[in-house]
Amino acid sequence: MNRKSLALATLLLGTLVQPALAHDHAGVAGGLTSGFLHPLTGLDHMTAMVAVGIWGAQLGAPAIWVLPITFPLVMALGGVLGIAHVPLPVPELMIALSAVVLGIAVAARLRVPFVAAAAVVGVFAIFHGHAHGEELPNAADPLAYGVGFVVATGLLHLCGIGIGTLLRWPAGERLIQGTGLAIAALGIVFLVRGLSGAA
Repeated sequence: MNRKSLALATLLLGTLVQPALAHDHAGVAGGLTSGFLHPLTGLDHMTAMVAVGIWGAQLGAPAIWVLPITFPLVMALGGVLGIAHVPLPVPELMIALSAVVLGIAVAARLRVPFVAAAAVVGVFAIFHGHAHGEELPNAADPLAYGVGFVVATGLLHLCGIGIGTLLRWPAGERLIQGTGLAIAALGIVFLVRGLSGAA
């Protein structure tokens, strides 16, 4: 894939939502609508969710459906840990790393055993869930917020699966490769930001 295509894919991803980290909010207000919009306004979360769907589609059955189911289930466990204030090491850096790793997996069309793919997705899901679990008690209606968040996450996975079906066409495969590279590049930006903030 040439540099022009990669730059275009990165630009398109960047303009889909505001270029902000989803976990930078000081607090969360509202319920269902806030929960639904939260993953859609955080580029770090959005890119990882879409990448999970694309990678699942690339791996085929059963990964195409099990990976997008595994993520929210394990994310819920991470959410419980966040609500309980159980500390996890460098959660923001792990969230950024999820975009890097999943983006590379998509770009390289990485073929790994299904169990290994589920394990990778599950580990990152814990950290995504933990970050949102810490925010959940600040919502006006935590249950509605959680429902909205899970629904939006599922829709992002479905979006990724839809993109993954473009593999049937040669041009689609190049687009997917560019999307994976763009996701990985954004993940590197998130990592640099996180490391700068931690310094």
